[in-house]
Amino acid sequence: MTTARLHDGSTLEVSVLGDGPAVLLPVGTALSDDATAERMRAWGADPNLGHTLATSLADAGFRVVAADYEGHLAQHPKPHTLDATAVAADLLTIADAAGADRFAYYGYSWLGLAGLQLAIRTDRLTALAMGGFPPLDAPYGPMLTVTLATHRLALAGGQPAETEAVPGDWDTVEVTLNPDQTRQYVTLYESLQDFDERAALDRLDVPRLVFAGENDNITYGPKWDNAHVVIADALRRHRDELVRRGWAVELVPDTDHMTAMRADAVLPVLTPWLRTVATS
Repeated sequence: MTTARLHDGSTLEVSVLGDGPAVLLPVGTALSDDATAERMRAWGADPNLGHTLATSLADAGFRVVAADYEGHLAQHPKPHTLDATAVAADLLTIADAAGADRFAYYGYSWLGLAGLQLAIRTDRLTALAMGGFPPLDAPYGPMLTVTLATHRLALAGGQPAETEAVPGDWDTVEVTLNPDQTRQYVTLYESLQDFDERAALDRLDVPRLVFAGENDNITYGPKWDNAHVVIADALRRHRDELVRRGWAVELVPDTDHMTAMRADAVLPVLTPWLRTVATS
Protein backbone atom coordinates (compact mmCIF):
# COMPACT_ATOMS: atom_id res chain seq x y z
CA MET A 1 0.00 0.00 0.00
CA THR A 2 1.18 3.50 -0.84
CA THR A 3 -0.10 7.05 -0.31
CA ALA A 4 -1.24 9.77 -2.74
CA ARG A 5 -1.18 13.45 -1.80
CA LEU A 6 -4.24 15.15 -3.30
CA HIS A 7 -4.75 18.70 -4.55
CA ASP A 8 -5.58 20.09 -1.09
CA GLY A 9 -2.62 18.40 0.61
CA SER A 10 -4.64 15.59 2.20
CA THR A 11 -3.45 12.01 1.76
CA LEU A 12 -5.22 8.91 0.47
CA GLU A 13 -4.13 5.28 0.72
CA VAL A 14 -3.69 3.48 -2.60
CA SER A 15 -3.78 -0.31 -2.99
CA VAL A 16 -2.29 -2.31 -5.85
CA LEU A 17 -3.51 -5.81 -6.69
CA GLY A 18 -2.44 -8.21 -9.41
CA ASP A 19 -0.12 -7.92 -12.36
CA GLY A 20 -0.64 -6.91 -15.97
CA PRO A 21 -2.02 -3.81 -17.73
CA ALA A 22 -2.87 -1.18 -15.13
CA VAL A 23 -6.50 -0.26 -14.40
CA LEU A 24 -7.35 2.62 -12.06
CA LEU A 25 -10.48 2.13 -9.94
CA PRO A 26 -11.43 5.04 -7.62
CA VAL A 27 -13.13 2.67 -5.16
CA GLY A 28 -12.48 1.32 -1.70
CA THR A 29 -11.68 -2.36 -1.30
CA ALA A 30 -12.66 -2.84 2.37
CA LEU A 31 -15.52 -5.24 3.15
CA SER A 32 -18.68 -3.77 4.68
CA ASP A 33 -19.89 -4.73 8.14
CA ASP A 34 -23.12 -6.71 8.38
CA ALA A 35 -25.39 -3.77 9.29
CA THR A 36 -24.06 -1.57 6.48
CA ALA A 37 -24.30 -4.42 4.01
CA GLU A 38 -27.94 -5.05 4.91
CA ARG A 39 -28.87 -1.37 4.40
CA MET A 40 -27.08 -1.24 1.05
CA ARG A 41 -28.69 -4.42 -0.23
CA ALA A 42 -32.13 -2.99 0.59
CA TRP A 43 -31.44 -0.25 -1.99
CA GLY A 44 -30.13 -2.71 -4.56
CA ALA A 45 -26.51 -1.74 -3.95
CA ASP A 46 -23.53 -4.08 -3.75
CA PRO A 47 -21.99 -3.65 -0.27
CA ASN A 48 -18.64 -5.10 -1.30
CA LEU A 49 -18.53 -3.61 -4.76
CA GLY A 50 -15.01 -2.21 -4.71
CA HIS A 51 -13.52 -5.36 -3.21
CA THR A 52 -15.20 -7.58 -5.80
CA LEU A 53 -14.28 -5.36 -8.75
CA ALA A 54 -10.64 -5.07 -7.70
CA THR A 55 -10.05 -8.72 -6.89
CA SER A 56 -11.94 -9.95 -9.96
CA LEU A 57 -10.00 -7.73 -12.35
CA ALA A 58 -6.74 -8.68 -10.65
CA ASP A 59 -7.64 -12.36 -11.10
CA ALA A 60 -8.43 -11.60 -14.75
CA GLY A 61 -4.86 -10.47 -15.39
CA PHE A 62 -4.84 -6.75 -14.60
CA ARG A 63 -2.78 -4.63 -12.23
CA VAL A 64 -5.51 -2.86 -10.29
CA VAL A 65 -4.81 0.51 -8.68
CA ALA A 66 -7.61 1.15 -6.17
CA ALA A 67 -8.27 4.08 -3.85
CA ASP A 68 -11.44 5.05 -1.97
CA TYR A 69 -11.68 8.54 -3.42
CA GLU A 70 -15.37 9.02 -2.61
CA GLY A 71 -14.87 7.81 0.95
CA HIS A 72 -11.92 10.17 1.30
CA LEU A 73 -14.08 13.10 0.17
CA ALA A 74 -16.62 12.23 2.85
CA GLN A 75 -13.91 12.33 5.50
CA HIS A 76 -11.93 15.24 4.04
CA PRO A 77 -14.39 17.38 2.07
CA LYS A 78 -13.13 20.02 -0.34
CA PRO A 79 -16.10 22.41 -0.51
CA HIS A 80 -14.52 25.15 -2.62
CA THR A 81 -11.87 23.32 -4.64
CA LEU A 82 -13.45 20.11 -5.96
CA ASP A 83 -13.92 21.26 -9.53
CA ALA A 84 -13.39 19.10 -12.62
CA THR A 85 -9.73 20.08 -12.97
CA ALA A 86 -8.95 19.20 -9.35
CA VAL A 87 -10.68 15.82 -9.64
CA ALA A 88 -8.64 14.94 -12.73
CA ALA A 89 -5.45 16.02 -10.97
CA ASP A 90 -6.29 13.85 -7.95
CA LEU A 91 -6.84 10.80 -10.15
CA LEU A 92 -3.47 11.32 -11.81
CA THR A 93 -1.87 11.62 -8.37
CA ILE A 94 -3.39 8.26 -7.40
CA ALA A 95 -1.90 6.68 -10.53
CA ASP A 96 1.46 8.31 -9.78
CA ALA A 97 1.49 6.88 -6.26
CA ALA A 98 1.16 3.39 -7.71
CA GLY A 99 3.80 4.00 -10.37
CA ALA A 100 1.24 3.60 -13.16
CA ASP A 101 2.50 5.75 -16.02
CA ARG A 102 -0.10 4.34 -18.43
CA PHE A 103 -3.43 2.97 -17.26
CA ALA A 104 -7.05 2.28 -18.12
CA TYR A 105 -9.78 3.89 -16.02
CA TYR A 106 -13.20 2.75 -14.87
CA GLY A 107 -15.64 4.82 -12.81
CA TYR A 108 -19.38 4.79 -12.22
CA SER A 109 -21.86 7.67 -11.89
CA TRP A 110 -20.01 10.88 -10.96
CA LEU A 111 -16.78 8.88 -10.99
CA GLY A 112 -17.57 8.02 -14.61
CA LEU A 113 -17.90 11.73 -15.25
CA ALA A 114 -14.52 12.12 -13.53
CA GLY A 115 -12.98 9.67 -15.98
CA LEU A 116 -14.07 11.76 -18.94
CA GLN A 117 -12.57 14.86 -17.32
CA LEU A 118 -9.36 12.91 -16.75
CA ALA A 119 -9.26 11.62 -20.33
CA ILE A 120 -9.34 15.09 -21.88
CA ARG A 121 -6.53 16.31 -19.61
CA THR A 122 -3.91 13.59 -20.04
CA ASP A 123 -2.31 11.38 -22.66
CA ARG A 124 -1.65 8.63 -20.12
CA LEU A 125 -4.93 6.72 -20.49
CA THR A 126 -4.97 3.45 -22.42
CA ALA A 127 -8.76 3.06 -22.20
CA LEU A 128 -11.77 4.81 -20.64
CA ALA A 129 -14.85 3.04 -19.26
CA MET A 130 -17.77 5.10 -17.93
CA GLY A 131 -20.71 3.51 -16.14
CA GLY A 132 -23.96 5.23 -15.19
CA PHE A 133 -23.16 8.56 -16.82
CA PRO A 134 -23.54 9.47 -20.52
CA PRO A 135 -20.79 11.31 -22.40
CA LEU A 136 -23.37 13.12 -24.54
CA ASP A 137 -26.46 14.96 -23.26
CA ALA A 138 -25.24 14.37 -19.72
CA PRO A 139 -27.37 15.64 -16.79
CA TYR A 140 -25.01 18.38 -15.60
CA GLY A 141 -27.89 20.82 -15.02
CA PRO A 142 -30.20 18.37 -13.21
CA MET A 143 -27.33 17.12 -11.06
CA LEU A 144 -26.54 20.70 -10.05
CA THR A 145 -30.20 21.03 -9.06
CA VAL A 146 -29.98 17.85 -6.94
CA THR A 147 -26.71 18.84 -5.29
CA LEU A 148 -27.95 22.37 -4.54
CA ALA A 149 -31.06 20.89 -2.91
CA THR A 150 -28.93 18.47 -0.91
CA HIS A 151 -26.68 21.31 0.21
CA ARG A 152 -29.69 23.41 1.21
CA LEU A 153 -30.99 20.57 3.37
CA ALA A 154 -27.56 20.07 4.93
CA LEU A 155 -27.38 23.77 5.81
CA ALA A 156 -30.77 23.43 7.49
CA GLY A 157 -29.48 20.55 9.56
CA GLY A 158 -31.11 17.89 7.41
CA GLN A 159 -34.81 17.35 6.92
CA PRO A 160 -36.06 14.51 9.11
CA ALA A 161 -38.03 11.97 7.12
CA GLU A 162 -41.66 11.57 8.14
CA THR A 163 -41.35 7.84 7.68
CA GLU A 164 -38.55 5.34 7.50
CA ALA A 165 -36.57 5.55 4.26
CA VAL A 166 -38.11 3.38 1.56
CA PRO A 167 -35.60 1.85 -0.88
CA GLY A 168 -36.00 3.51 -4.26
CA ASP A 169 -37.97 6.50 -2.89
CA TRP A 170 -35.52 9.40 -2.61
CA ASP A 171 -38.11 11.65 -0.99
CA THR A 172 -37.99 9.51 2.15
CA VAL A 173 -34.22 9.90 2.54
CA GLU A 174 -32.93 12.13 5.32
CA VAL A 175 -29.85 14.21 4.50
CA THR A 176 -27.20 13.36 7.10
CA LEU A 177 -24.20 14.94 5.33
CA ASN A 178 -22.66 18.15 6.63
CA PRO A 179 -22.57 21.33 4.50
CA ASP A 180 -18.91 20.93 3.50
CA GLN A 181 -19.60 17.41 2.26
CA THR A 182 -22.50 18.56 0.11
CA ARG A 183 -20.94 21.85 -1.06
CA GLN A 184 -18.02 20.07 -2.74
CA TYR A 185 -20.39 18.42 -5.22
CA VAL A 186 -22.09 21.74 -5.91
CA THR A 187 -18.61 23.03 -6.76
CA LEU A 188 -18.02 20.09 -9.10
CA TYR A 189 -21.27 20.48 -11.03
CA GLU A 190 -20.97 24.28 -11.15
CA SER A 191 -17.63 23.79 -12.91
CA LEU A 192 -19.32 21.68 -15.59
CA GLN A 193 -22.29 23.86 -16.54
CA ASP A 194 -20.59 25.18 -19.69
CA PHE A 195 -18.80 21.94 -20.55
CA ASP A 196 -18.65 21.45 -24.34
CA GLU A 197 -19.31 17.73 -24.69
CA ARG A 198 -18.73 17.33 -28.41
CA ALA A 199 -15.53 19.35 -28.35
CA ALA A 200 -14.32 17.09 -25.54
CA LEU A 201 -15.26 13.92 -27.40
CA ASP A 202 -13.40 15.17 -30.47
CA ARG A 203 -10.22 15.05 -28.39
CA LEU A 204 -10.51 11.39 -27.36
CA ASP A 205 -8.60 8.74 -29.26
CA VAL A 206 -8.36 5.93 -26.69
CA PRO A 207 -10.73 2.93 -26.64
CA ARG A 208 -13.88 3.94 -24.75
CA LEU A 209 -16.92 2.22 -23.29
CA VAL A 210 -20.09 3.61 -21.76
CA PHE A 211 -22.86 1.55 -20.17
CA ALA A 212 -25.88 2.12 -17.97
CA GLY A 213 -28.89 0.27 -16.66
CA GLU A 214 -31.69 0.25 -19.21
CA ASN A 215 -34.00 1.81 -16.59
CA ASP A 216 -31.53 4.41 -15.37
CA ASN A 217 -33.63 7.57 -15.47
CA ILE A 218 -34.36 9.15 -12.07
CA THR A 219 -37.21 11.53 -11.29
CA TYR A 220 -36.83 13.26 -7.93
CA GLY A 221 -39.68 14.83 -5.96
CA PRO A 222 -40.20 18.33 -4.54
CA LYS A 223 -37.59 17.82 -1.84
CA TRP A 224 -35.00 17.73 -4.64
CA ASP A 225 -36.66 20.47 -6.74
CA ASN A 226 -38.26 17.89 -9.06
CA ALA A 227 -35.00 17.19 -10.88
CA HIS A 228 -35.14 14.67 -13.72
CA VAL A 229 -31.81 12.90 -14.27
CA VAL A 230 -31.77 11.14 -17.63
CA ILE A 231 -29.02 8.60 -18.22
CA ALA A 232 -30.31 5.54 -20.10
CA ASP A 233 -32.46 7.61 -22.46
CA ALA A 234 -29.47 9.84 -23.25
CA LEU A 235 -27.51 6.77 -24.33
CA ARG A 236 -30.44 5.59 -26.44
CA ARG A 237 -30.78 8.98 -28.14
CA HIS A 238 -27.08 9.28 -28.95
CA ARG A 239 -26.07 5.64 -29.38
CA ASP A 240 -25.49 5.95 -33.13
CA GLU A 241 -23.38 9.08 -32.82
CA LEU A 242 -21.35 7.61 -29.96
CA VAL A 243 -20.69 4.44 -31.93
CA ARG A 244 -19.56 6.53 -34.93
CA ARG A 245 -17.23 8.34 -32.55
CA GLY A 246 -15.65 5.06 -31.46
CA TRP A 247 -17.57 4.28 -28.29
CA ALA A 248 -18.83 0.86 -27.27
CA VAL A 249 -22.32 1.44 -25.83
CA GLU A 250 -24.20 -1.02 -23.60
CA LEU A 251 -27.54 -0.89 -21.78
CA VAL A 252 -27.73 -3.53 -19.07
CA PRO A 253 -31.14 -5.26 -19.08
CA ASP A 254 -33.47 -5.05 -16.08
CA THR A 255 -31.27 -2.66 -14.08
CA ASP A 256 -31.46 0.92 -12.81
CA HIS A 257 -28.76 3.26 -11.50
CA MET A 258 -28.13 1.28 -8.32
CA THR A 259 -28.36 -2.25 -9.71
CA ALA A 260 -26.27 -1.56 -12.84
CA MET A 261 -23.46 -0.51 -10.47
CA ARG A 262 -23.28 -3.98 -8.90
CA ALA A 263 -20.25 -6.12 -9.65
CA ASP A 264 -22.42 -8.84 -11.18
CA ALA A 265 -23.69 -6.28 -13.72
CA VAL A 266 -20.38 -4.47 -14.32
CA LEU A 267 -17.88 -7.30 -14.67
CA PRO A 268 -19.57 -9.13 -17.59
CA VAL A 269 -19.42 -5.87 -19.55
CA LEU A 270 -16.12 -4.42 -18.33
CA THR A 271 -13.80 -7.43 -18.11
CA PRO A 272 -14.05 -8.75 -21.70
CA TRP A 273 -13.87 -5.21 -23.06
CA LEU A 274 -10.73 -4.45 -21.05
CA ARG A 275 -9.16 -7.72 -22.21
CA THR A 276 -9.69 -6.57 -25.78
CA VAL A 277 -8.43 -2.99 -25.45
CA ALA A 278 -6.20 -2.51 -22.39
CA THR A 279 -2.46 -2.35 -22.95
CA SER A 280 0.52 -2.04 -20.65
